Amino acid sequence: MTKTTSILLLFVLLLFISNVKLFAQANDTLSLLKSANYIKSVKSTAGKLEEKLDKKTEKLLKQLQQQESRIIKKLQKTDSAKAKALMTQSEAQYKKLEQNLNKLSKKSNTYLPSLDTLTSSLKFLEQNPELLKLKDNGGQLNGAMDKVQGLQQQFNQAELVNKFIKERKQSLTKQLQGVGFVKELKQINKQVYYYQAQVNEYKEILKDYKKAERKAIELLSRTKLFKDFMQKNSQLASLFRLPGNTPSDPATLNASLAGLQTRTQVNALLQQQLSAPGAMDQFRNNMQDAQSQLNSLKNKLGGQLGNTGGNDIEMPEGFKPNTQRVKRFRDRIDFSTDFQSQRGSSYFPVTSDIGLNAGYKINDKSVIGIGMSYKLGWGENIQKIRITHQGLGVRSFVDWKIKGGFWLTGGYEQNYRNEFNNISALKDLRAWQQSGLIGISKQTNLKSKIFKKTSVKLLWDFLSYQQVPRTQPVLFRVGYGL
Repeated sequence: MTKTTSILLLFVLLLFISNVKLFAQANDTLSLLKSANYIKSVKSTAGKLEEKLDKKTEKLLKQLQQQESRIIKKLQKTDSAKAKALMTQSEAQYKKLEQNLNKLSKKSNTYLPSLDTLTSSLKFLEQNPELLKLKDNGGQLNGAMDKVQGLQQQFNQAELVNKFIKERKQSLTKQLQGVGFVKELKQINKQVYYYQAQVNEYKEILKDYKKAERKAIELLSRTKLFKDFMQKNSQLASLFRLPGNTPSDPATLNASLAGLQTRTQVNALLQQQLSAPGAMDQFRNNMQDAQSQLNSLKNKLGGQLGNTGGNDIEMPEGFKPNTQRVKRFRDRIDFSTDFQSQRGSSYFPVTSDIGLNAGYKINDKSVIGIGMSYKLGWGENIQKIRITHQGLGVRSFVDWKIKGGFWLTGGYEQNYRNEFNNISALKDLRAWQQSGLIGISKQTNLKSKIFKKTSVKLLWDFLSYQQVPRTQPVLFRVGYGL
């Protein structure tokens, strides 16, 4: 075999291996899209958020109208003419808003990167149906697309409502200034704040892709075909010419550049204009003004490009919001575990209590919860280790934040402190003992891959003195957030 033939065969082999890898990657993407049910996942996520956002918007407008009605009724007792004028204006403004919401076009979109990615991925799959081998493929895609477009429409409406309520707040404040409706205006400000915070929370939820969506998008994003499609068909591409999104047709390219000055022409014009006395200073001032306007536009655009940090929310004066109020129920649940041990005559522990708790965050400073504990027996000493079931417990607790990482902790527990070999033994209610706990806990920054936070608790059982036999009055527990 000649050297040339060997090189040719090696080249063919490398080309074959490359194609096999590309084919395998494509197959992985297809199988993932099929097994993870990507379309169904997108449809479910968009549908739930669309429904929730629609209800929140409707609820806010209804609350504001009711609040304005109460203000008008109260105002009629002191100034009927002003009350009538306010009622006429209110009815006209809400009617105009309703008309604007009905006329709102789906194309006048509030840009959200995560929503743009979902929309573009569905369009990509719609134009490449061979990537999905599902029954009624077109129907499933259309259903998912409708939900995503419906969600986009709800965000568009939320943007319009935000603009309306901001103008309405300013109008009411101006008209009611000095009339004595401070309490009512504060209530309106709170309602508006929580609505805006809720919209931002939905945007964050949308960014938190489900496992099926995240992996499918990750695999799709690796393919050049999908990257090219995003550069030409995404919502961002319609706003700006993305890198690499240059027309391939010379005629189209020349047409898009028609009328633009060349760099040489611009340099020559600058030199000519700046040669006049004082022209350089004027040029610098103009550049500074242009930079200032550009930064202002950039900040404004940042909010439209999905900046959900909450900087656009107007905080009512003297108002301390409950940030937990706008979160999902599951995001307000904290799971934790704690341990405490009791030793006998030596350093070897006789028993260890292992607790599992679930706490619900009422607000940023208050947590209520329930839990269970299991008492594990270790035996007599290190030479005689014997694992036994030494007890079981159910518990409830309340935590209230004092300052920094310190929390005031209280709770009520029922404990079965006898050894048992089967569940039926636990039915004897007389064998259960009560515990009333109060104490303090400190959360520290000790974290690991498994635990989110670490806490230590020092508790006093004020009901321990009533127990026969008397139980341990002071408890020390180490807890870990899951």
